Amino acid sequence: MNEIGIFNETEETIDLEALRKLMEYATEKENIENAIFNIIFIDNEKIHKMNKEYRGIDRPTDVISFALEDDDTCIQIEDTPRMLGDIYISTEKAKEQAEEYGHSFKREISFLAIHGLLHLLGYDHMEKEEEKIMFERQELILDGFGITR
Repeated sequence: MNEIGIFNETEETIDLEALRKLMEYATEKENIENAIFNIIFIDNEKIHKMNKEYRGIDRPTDVISFALEDDDTCIQIEDTPRMLGDIYISTEKAKEQAEEYGHSFKREISFLAIHGLLHLLGYDHMEKEEEKIMFERQELILDGFGITR
C-alpha cells in the first residue's frame, strides 16, 4: 500500500479525494507498491522562491518535483517503504494554464500531479526521445482514468 500525502496550502478549492484516486490509479499503472510521496499545493510566490533557490530560475513555475531517488545517496532498506519525494504545484499557474490550453482546472491539476509523479519515478523530458516517452505515459494514465482534454 502506498502513502500519498496531499496538502492544500492555498485558498483554492481542490477535490483532494478525486486527486488521491487518480494518484492511486497512476501508482498501480506504474507498478509502484509500498511507496510514500506528497503533493503540496502552493501559490506563485512560494513556487517562485523554490524555483529560484533550487533551479536558479527567477520566475514562478507550474510544478516542481523533489525526487529522493535521483542520486546514489538514497538507500533502500528491505521491507521499508520507498520514499519517492515531494511534488509542489502552483494553483495560480494551474489556473492560468487551464485557461490558456482551454481545459478544466481539474484536468490541469491532474496533469501536473501525474507529471510530477513521473519525475519522482525517474522520467524526464530533457531529450526529445525522453519527452516522447514521458508525455505518452502521462496521457495514457490520464486517459485511462477518464481525464481528457
